[in-house]
Amino acid sequence: MTAQEVKRKLTAILSADVKGYSRLMGEDEESTARTLNTYKEVIAGLIQHHHGRVVDAPGDNVLAEFASVVDAVRCAVEIQKELKTRNAELPENQDGISNWDQPWGCD
Repeated sequence: MTAQEVKRKLTAILSADVKGYSRLMGEDEESTARTLNTYKEVIAGLIQHHHGRVVDAPGDNVLAEFASVVDAVRCAVEIQKELKTRNAELPENQDGISNWDQPWGCD
């Protein structure tokens, strides 16, 4: 490949992380970690369903790429809806966890 032949790839990126993660871990580390792991599995499944690929998932973050912006946006919307439903089902006595107001922000 010469200097004139640059290969380019267009990609849509989705980044999601937990709102108030440090506070939640401080309040109830065990429940927060358990919920985080469950949510990451759900998110990974939704990313795959929408033709995306998880690139990395360190700590409370998930980074994914999509060939289509439309697929990325649809996935982000579905993630928010699914996690809102799951948050509503969490026990009220799990302070910090039941107060997650859309804990994942999708950019």
